[in-house]
Amino acid sequence: MTRVAVNETLRSLLHNLSQPLELCDEAGRVLGRFFPTPDLSQYEPWAPDFDEDDLRRQEQASEKRYTTAEVLAQLEKLSCSGWSGSRPL
Repeated sequence: MTRVAVNETLRSLLHNLSQPLELCDEAGRVLGRFFPTPDLSQYEPWAPDFDEDDLRRQEQASEKRYTTAEVLAQLEKLSCSGWSGSRPL
């Protein structure tokens, strides 16, 4: 990959490279897109609100579970029928 040094003048023309942008030629053709590298220090670490014991309890529960395919099929039926309320699967 070619590396290009961006000076202060170019950086200011490109909105300080702080947001996604498109680079176009004079005719308006898109030459490329730039997506800045996110600053991960702005985000807090995330951990799920469940642990292995919770997963085991859920696995052993007797209530009916649905596969992704079953849920998608039900949603497809709802969208095709024009019905917009909520009801159990």
